[in-house]
Amino acid sequence: MRIKRFVVRQAHHPEQSRREEINAWQEARKLTNMVYEVTKHQNFIKDFGLRDQIRRATISIMSNIAEGYESQSKDDFVRFLYYAKRSAGEVRSQLYVARDQKYLNAKEYDSLLGQAEICVKMISKFISYLAKVKKLEV
Repeated sequence: MRIKRFVVRQAHHPEQSRREEINAWQEARKLTNMVYEVTKHQNFIKDFGLRDQIRRATISIMSNIAEGYESQSKDDFVRFLYYAKRSAGEVRSQLYVARDQKYLNAKEYDSLLGQAEICVKMISKFISYLAKVKKLEV
């Protein structure tokens, strides 16, 4: 069943007319900015592979939410939300590596991990919501 773009955009909240208004996207943006800030530190900056990978993974969370938002159906949107959720899992794993390598102190690690977990929870709730809306439409 094909759903109009307008309906997909309005699926989460009636006033949402831009991807920037999606709470999960806003939280992913916070995480991205937090990761960029800590990866500027002297020790972290030298590990090009991990630094670049964790930055790409956080960007991927935001990007997949945005790409899904622009999709033509709720099914596509949900698919991209799952991609975003997977990227958040990747970030969490990379945070463990960064902590083990002493690139992050305990406070930074806890803050970043907490923000990544907020992203995962919000994305999961959004997926559940869209699944419920889809069932009501059928």
